[in-house]
Amino acid sequence: MLEQGNFLFNWPFLPCVFFWFFLFPVVASQIPLGSKLSVEENNLWVSPRGDFAIGFVKRSDQPYQYSVGIRFNSKSIPVPKQTVVWVAGADVTVGNKSYFQLSQNGELVLVDSLRGVTVWTSNTSELAVVSALLRDDGNLFLLNRKQEVVWQSFDNPSDTLLPGQNLPVHKTLRAASRNSVSSYYSLYMNASGQLQLKWESDVIYWSSYGSRGNSSISNLGAVLTSGGVLQLVGHNQEPVWSVFGEDHNDSVNSRLLKLDIDGNLRMYSWVEATASWRSVWQAVENQCNVFATCGEHGICVFNASGSPECQCPFKTTSSPSSKCFALNCESNYSMDTYEHTFLYGIYPPNESITITSLQQCKELCIQDPACTAATFTNDGTAQCRMKTSPYFSGHQNPSLSSISFVKKCSDPIAVNPHAFRSSPAQSPVKRSHGLCISCLIGAASGTFVLFAIVQIGIGYYIYRRRYQILRKATLAYPGWNSKGLMMLPFTEIKDITGTFKHQIGPGMYRGELPNHQPVAVKDLENAIEERKFRAVVSKIGSIHHKNLVRLDGYCFELGHRYLVYEYVKNGSVDKYIEDDELSQRLTWKRRVDICITVARAICYLHTGCREFISHGNLKCSNVVLDKNYEPKVSEFGLGTAHLEASYGGEKDVEDFGKMVLILITGRPEVKDAWEWTYEEWIQQRPEGVVDKRLDNGVDLKELERLLRIAFWCLQTNEHMRPSMGELVKVLEGTLTVDPPPPPFSHRLSEEESLESGSRPRSPVEP
Repeated sequence: MLEQGNFLFNWPFLPCVFFWFFLFPVVASQIPLGSKLSVEENNLWVSPRGDFAIGFVKRSDQPYQYSVGIRFNSKSIPVPKQTVVWVAGADVTVGNKSYFQLSQNGELVLVDSLRGVTVWTSNTSELAVVSALLRDDGNLFLLNRKQEVVWQSFDNPSDTLLPGQNLPVHKTLRAASRNSVSSYYSLYMNASGQLQLKWESDVIYWSSYGSRGNSSISNLGAVLTSGGVLQLVGHNQEPVWSVFGEDHNDSVNSRLLKLDIDGNLRMYSWVEATASWRSVWQAVENQCNVFATCGEHGICVFNASGSPECQCPFKTTSSPSSKCFALNCESNYSMDTYEHTFLYGIYPPNESITITSLQQCKELCIQDPACTAATFTNDGTAQCRMKTSPYFSGHQNPSLSSISFVKKCSDPIAVNPHAFRSSPAQSPVKRSHGLCISCLIGAASGTFVLFAIVQIGIGYYIYRRRYQILRKATLAYPGWNSKGLMMLPFTEIKDITGTFKHQIGPGMYRGELPNHQPVAVKDLENAIEERKFRAVVSKIGSIHHKNLVRLDGYCFELGHRYLVYEYVKNGSVDKYIEDDELSQRLTWKRRVDICITVARAICYLHTGCREFISHGNLKCSNVVLDKNYEPKVSEFGLGTAHLEASYGGEKDVEDFGKMVLILITGRPEVKDAWEWTYEEWIQQRPEGVVDKRLDNGVDLKELERLLRIAFWCLQTNEHMRPSMGELVKVLEGTLTVDPPPPPFSHRLSEEESLESGSRPRSPVEP
């Protein structure tokens, strides 16, 4: 559990500090049209009694990143503890010149002035809004001329519920993120009326009913009462399930229910005596049971004080200080045994289960090159759970009977310096067949010393040569921050590629570094100007995301422009689409996973980096698959560096729609094919567009969702296209998506254009 005294600083990012300065006096109850909040003015809208305020908050982990949020503003709560309870656009962030406004047409808009784009809107321009009101319960209203509520922040929660706020069916709370990528933790109410804590879209690690749930109950809502009770209520508003905070009978002025950054759902009360937020209830008692609570390779254990902590037992044997490892060796590996430890795969979160013995479980993992770890359990049935993903986590507890095995790359075996020492009882010199053993040892030692001196000399010469090359390059481009990338001369580019012997794509060559690490070398040609090349390296050199291909180095000499990427083993998606035999490996589930993963990666480029980055050339040939067929996006940030951020984002959305249709249909990018696909869908024959090479396993609900997404992305009216953040939420199942209008302009009649294409609209609904 997070330290209660520091509760505020865990939202929306970790670490995160909120800066609220120059508090304006309490404003009138009504906020008129045209009212504006800006980062530079640091002003606020305050509720009538001053209990809540809305304004900009600043991320402390990255400069020039701001969000708009509602926070507590009561005088009884010190400023450092005035936690944020709602954020416009959830994980949307903007620059330091941005503003939030109730526009003259009745919409709340968040405008990023650095990019010149509107990144979030309440979509209320046609609801006759005349004013806004921030109430003392923390709810932001938009009111029409009759003073009726036409929009409210309580209907669009982020990670927190306040007393009296309802969470209906299919609404979601999403936890804040530990980094710049959207959090994978969410609280969701399904159609059966169960509250569920989920990781990504398919791992449920807590449910309000558990195995005793009544699946016939539907159309429920969850509500936090002012008395500190979380309830599920039915049509008659009677509670059908309740949990109570420890202080539910006490007089408490401020309460909230929050999905914390660690994936646990907690109820908090403000304790004036200690001036701190106190957790009075949590959904998952054992934090180690929260899925992936320790990341991609950590193990959750309980320390002596009884609180959970993340440890990293998976380290290379040669470096005690190394990070948790990911297996990357073809041979020379060993198996480490961890007792009382249960492991599970994260990417993907599934595993094969075999009924077998403990020793056979270990042997099966050793013999399977794809196996990275295995867990043996015997709770009535002996089961071996094998993982093929390099990303796995788990928990360790003395009460667990499970035993886990982890495959680890072995280090070269060192010579034991004590092996040749003789004991005092032995003769100092042994002779055999007239040979002088000590003489042989002396001669060998001398030879070794001479060899070492020669090697040191050669190494020093190579070091000096490379140092001079790098120094010349640095002097040639003073002040250019290369982000710690390798700067390679063209001669070395030729060496590592074997003079461009192995071409793996247009302008892309396979290479190998001196340490035998494979790389992919991209030829950008001499046509790219120096300024643009510098901008590309500066931007993408510092980007690190598990679904983006990593940039390792570059070459910039007269007439030569090369980028050196990590090598991704299984190649690009387009070759699997084009080849009938390879296409069988792209199962329906893999195709859906590719869509979700690519959307997350592009969303990160658009909103998770310090500045907006457009991919500019998103297509199947620029999506590659690693050895576990996990997708990664490559060659981002190269195609549209000269374009405005808004256009680049719209192009990425359009390209994403095309890629989705290619994955569904298996057809190349042809507009006639897209029109045919839309016709089949509109005639309620969606299964007819699916790639015929897919034998089975097509989920019709997923197919419908993907087709709707694709047609929204291909809208001719660019303002009607969704953002990548919205697409991610739809693909994850946290937002629904409306049926799209015809995406191709020449198919629209004048009346249809006026109805569906003449104004921006949001295709997704929470």
